[in-house]
Amino acid sequence: MGCDGGTIPKRHELVKGPRKAPKVDKVAELVARWFYCALSQEKLRRPIVACELGRLYNKDAVIEFLLDKSPDKAPMESASHIKSIKNVTELNLADNPAWGGDKESIKGDKYDDLQAARFICPVVGLEMNGRHRFCFLRNCGCVFSERALKEIKSEVCHK
Repeated sequence: MGCDGGTIPKRHELVKGPRKAPKVDKVAELVARWFYCALSQEKLRRPIVACELGRLYNKDAVIEFLLDKSPDKAPMESASHIKSIKNVTELNLADNPAWGGDKESIKGDKYDDLQAARFICPVVGLEMNGRHRFCFLRNCGCVFSERALKEIKSEVCHK
């Protein structure tokens, strides 16, 4: 009757339901969007350009994409809407004075803060790390936080 070690499995132990979709880490996704080129997946380096969708690219990666029209190469989905260099705007980014850069973590024995941003908003001083929205003006390429554009309330560049 009891204490024989036998168990009767219940239904939820036998029937496997549909698998849950793996959750994407939002912090890692933001880091990838703001620190890496959307086309070549390399670290962003100057000159940096942006398309009308707000994706950031290295300018040389966009030029290589536009020049390489071989039929065997599959079109990149992240840049399929870019038909010429006029479709992207070169960005004027303000450097973050608190950013240490890659030179500090050469040995690999230091903690790298993924939320420390390389660029900041020149008006408000918010870091460009994905937590805040940023906008750029298409005519001059200046980059501001959305909060700064609400304070300025004009479409004219502050410079």
